[in-house]
Amino acid sequence: MSLPEARRLHLTGVALKDESRLLKEGWNRMKRWLLRGMVVLVAGFVAAYGGDWAIFRLRGSPKSTVTVNRFQTVPLKDNKLEYDYLGSEDVSCSVSLFPQAGQNPCWQLRRNPNQRTTL
Repeated sequence: MSLPEARRLHLTGVALKDESRLLKEGWNRMKRWLLRGMVVLVAGFVAAYGGDWAIFRLRGSPKSTVTVNRFQTVPLKDNKLEYDYLGSEDVSCSVSLFPQAGQNPCWQLRRNPNQRTTL
């Protein structure tokens, strides 16, 4: 294709129509890949949670206890907080990856032994 012919096609809008078609195809392809990725992530999460639940039930719903420190935060003037120590307490937890049976997993309580409540 010669240069004057390309200019004529571009001025008539043929080249612009091809560009817009290519852009639409690219967006559609990207949307399909994003949708596939989201489906894979959701399926992976459901499989991980289902496997964790099955193992938790097959092991007889194992539970343990972790000692946590309780604090109460009291708001003061100038956006300051006062921390009051309420003592330590043994909290039961589930030996699992995700929360099971209404209890937090033990690994999460061991990593965060300080719990606070706001007044």
